[in-house]
Amino acid sequence: MPQSSNSKPVITRFAPSPTGYLHIGGARTALFNWLYARGRGGKFLLRIEDTDRARHTEAAVQAILDGLTWLGLDWDEEPVSQYSRTERHAEIANQLLAEGKAYRCYLSPAELEAAREKAKATNIRFESPWREADPATAPAGAPYAIRFKAPQKGETIVEDAVQGRVTFPNAALDDLIILRSDGVPTYNLAVVVDDHDMGITHVVRGDDHLNNAARQSQIYRALGWDVPVFAHVPLIHGQDGAKLSKRHGALGVEAYRDMGILPEGLANYLLRLGWGHGDEEIISYERAKELFDLSGVGKSPSRLDLDKLIHVNSHYVAALSDDAFIDAVTPFLEVGGIHLDADKKERLRRSVSFLKSRCATLAEISKAAAFLLLDRPLTIEGKAAKPLKKDGAREILADIVALLEDPAVWTSSDALDERLQTFVADRNIGFGAIGQPARAALTAGHPSPGLGEVLYGLGREESLARLSDQAQ
Repeated sequence: MPQSSNSKPVITRFAPSPTGYLHIGGARTALFNWLYARGRGGKFLLRIEDTDRARHTEAAVQAILDGLTWLGLDWDEEPVSQYSRTERHAEIANQLLAEGKAYRCYLSPAELEAAREKAKATNIRFESPWREADPATAPAGAPYAIRFKAPQKGETIVEDAVQGRVTFPNAALDDLIILRSDGVPTYNLAVVVDDHDMGITHVVRGDDHLNNAARQSQIYRALGWDVPVFAHVPLIHGQDGAKLSKRHGALGVEAYRDMGILPEGLANYLLRLGWGHGDEEIISYERAKELFDLSGVGKSPSRLDLDKLIHVNSHYVAALSDDAFIDAVTPFLEVGGIHLDADKKERLRRSVSFLKSRCATLAEISKAAAFLLLDRPLTIEGKAAKPLKKDGAREILADIVALLEDPAVWTSSDALDERLQTFVADRNIGFGAIGQPARAALTAGHPSPGLGEVLYGLGREESLARLSDQAQ
């Protein structure tokens, strides 16, 4: 839904705190912002809210950037450090002070606590006694915070693109501190100043920030700045309906990556987690940019469903090209101690068509391809595979070796299956008579597809060698 030529260009932002990973909820927020901007020819900006210097590390920032990059969410311009803009935040706080829209508050911590307790006990709005005090009465040299002079009466209305019209009684919104006594700006002021200076037109974020929108709207209006469009998206909950937490499992996108989820699969799942377009379930990035709109975001929390995520992911695994599939699964095999030499890589290549259908996640490759990547002589749990003891099994295997010697039959798995079916028909025996010993000799009991696919995947040389090992 492109922006009209007469409209203000759309600029969205993602503004995470660097916690060491890209949280799954943050990933969805970033995705929604990215899609909304990209679908309208606008900009998607990144701001790191790094004012908590005690917890700040560059590694934590890099983890967020890596998570966004893995998801395929690119951003315009260099990421903004909120901490680097402290002087600008203080400048605006002092501007509000000079304009009489803020005031110096000299309450000590003990006095502040007592005043708040009194306000709570009497169920009235907390008011600093310094709101209307004569500045000349201020104690000389005493530390002070700058408080925003919030409206005392009436209402603050937030026209939210997701939640609709939300009304806040001003009596419930006290005079928040915008600059602490140590000169450090507070969150609500810093966000307003940063969003204004970055030209943000749409603030799309979790609905846990809805109350902040009221306070921030007041600051915008006090400064005479345009209020951006707010869109507060319901949070993601666990399957038990509780707010998503560590006990619900993986929280960072890198954990899903390590589970073998593709970035396209995770993005598609997150897109549909709280937003919908009819019954359309599998939606590519390009399609999503065309369709995504804030009007399609629901008002109720969404529940994280790992089974659903894996189901969506399976579509993207199946859609990978053969080369892309092999490249994607190789790291998961290497983690399991399997090094792909040229021969094993060729076995994978011949088997891609049935492996993809058996891998809903990339991590499942270790089980799905185990029979392909065994070294001869085959072993079971570290021990040499025992010779087949069933009467006539070795003779049958020897017959199969002779049957499959002809290179011309190795054109496809179907051709191999047809040759085997002809073999059992000519001898008037059931397929199980050859299938059981052949599968045991070829796979050492590992899960495997049809016998023709097993043979074709292993290739002529490896298949005949494995069969011959057990036919002796």
